[in-house]
Amino acid sequence: MNFSNITWLDEKGHIKPPIFLYLILVFLARGWCVFIASLTQFNDRAGLVRLFYPEKSDFLMALMAGVGAVIIYGLIIAERKRAPQLARPFFNKIKYGIWLLLIVDAIILNQRLVHDDFLFRVSFALDALFIFWSAIYLLKSKRLHYYFKDWQNETDYLNAEQHHQKDSNTELIEKTLDAHQAKQYNRPKNPSAIEQTHEKN
Repeated sequence: MNFSNITWLDEKGHIKPPIFLYLILVFLARGWCVFIASLTQFNDRAGLVRLFYPEKSDFLMALMAGVGAVIIYGLIIAERKRAPQLARPFFNKIKYGIWLLLIVDAIILNQRLVHDDFLFRVSFALDALFIFWSAIYLLKSKRLHYYFKDWQNETDYLNAEQHHQKDSNTELIEKTLDAHQAKQYNRPKNPSAIEQTHEKN
């Protein structure tokens, strides 16, 4: 048996989000990271932004993609707290949201290449490599696959437990009524019990 996957669980038995998932979100929100870093530059704030995003349209698209990454991060926090339950359906669709953001980021990268006349830059190569590895990770990671379904599976399990308990209570009530009918009126209330009585006779 392989017990290495036990490291995926937290103290409550829930699957912990992988570290690489956080790195993907930071990568997708790097436009906001550049913007926040530019606020610390009192002399030339726009210069730092132009260093990474020479074209204003590319920077604005990076900020839009970053908003999506922040929303996904908020859903991960909700999953960690298991509240509010209204966030659960959106959390189960996080994988599709990340795919969409990676596609948008690839489009931004293509635009940046066009604006630079397809000249090689190390930053472009690193961005393309990270997008590629992120796509592979989304496709192949078992831990990520199970993590996205963990909140859903837990809720389904609780619902099944509630239905099972409800059915058990109903069966107990029926048995109690049958016993009461047999004691007071010398006849069972449940038709199946009547058939069993006739068979014995």
